[in-house]
Amino acid sequence: MSDLRRTPLHDLHLRLGGKMVPFAGWEMPVQYPMGVMQEHLHTREKAGLFDVSHMAQLRLDGPDRVAALERLMPVNVAELKPGRQRYGLLTAADGGILDDLMFANMGDWHYVVVNAARADHDIPHISAETSVTRIDRALLALQGPGAEAALAALNGAVRDMRFMDARVLPLIEGDCIVTRSGYTGEDGFEISVAKDEAETLAEALLEQEGVAPVGLGARDSLRLEAGLCLYGNDIDAETNPVEADLAWAMQKRRREEGGFAGDAVIQSALRDGPKRRRVGLRPEGRAPIRQGTTLHIRPDGAPIGMVTSGSFGPSVGGPVAMGYVPADMAPGDTLFAHLRGRYVPVAIADLPFVPHRFKR
Repeated sequence: MSDLRRTPLHDLHLRLGGKMVPFAGWEMPVQYPMGVMQEHLHTREKAGLFDVSHMAQLRLDGPDRVAALERLMPVNVAELKPGRQRYGLLTAADGGILDDLMFANMGDWHYVVVNAARADHDIPHISAETSVTRIDRALLALQGPGAEAALAALNGAVRDMRFMDARVLPLIEGDCIVTRSGYTGEDGFEISVAKDEAETLAEALLEQEGVAPVGLGARDSLRLEAGLCLYGNDIDAETNPVEADLAWAMQKRRREEGGFAGDAVIQSALRDGPKRRRVGLRPEGRAPIRQGTTLHIRPDGAPIGMVTSGSFGPSVGGPVAMGYVPADMAPGDTLFAHLRGRYVPVAIADLPFVPHRFKR
């Protein structure tokens, strides 16, 4: 793994016993001695600290940045108030999703976080429309019902923040960009911190009651239970936002007015309905069904759908998955997953599998 990039917390991961694996060109901890299942449950019950420094942080400060982002995304950027964050989608001319991201209005500039695996695409793609500077900082995610108390021990102002608020706050040493957000379905925060202050901040958070380090393995099962998409699995350039069940991320003005990449295709899908859609899946038994597993109306029948993400759901107590099926299928309908030479019954289920617990 000598050619992989390392985050500023690499040495801390090793001291904590992290099992390091390649991920999107980075050497990242997949788990710690607690193990994936216990890390998952600990985050749901207390608080987990994740290193997400591999994600690319961007600063957009050109005077045309709002108009540029509205050309690139079917999202209402213009009416996002200072100090607020929103989920966004970069779309292509054919309506496909180029990436999903988070962006915040910081007043005189916009803060954007894109997926590590798509950074080399996204940065020039956005730069073609407006001025972009990559921010060389670490990024931590503190997630779970104990996250507020843990972070408030370092700065009590976080108690006043609600879901999707974004503020610049001092923590330990210098100023940090703090958003009340995350990708686990739990209340929590993402914290952008100077690289040379990251380890001190992480150690201070780990000293708080109930906070434990959590790796990528549990991060994936947590987001899957929460019904949240992983780019490259559940959404990609062949998927439009409507069939991905992400129409909620496109505010009314943008849906009606258009003016973004792929607007004709996406507006048509909104008007006429998609041919397929992303759904939750609950397999029978204990064995997970993984990405790429085909779905069938009956055993030995032709495939009519595909699993895009699948794992054991520790909070659910059984396997959970997401995938695409014909749009006329509904929760409670049964399909069959072709799993290692046999056909396993799978029920279509509502998403999320566990309720979101954001602080509204």
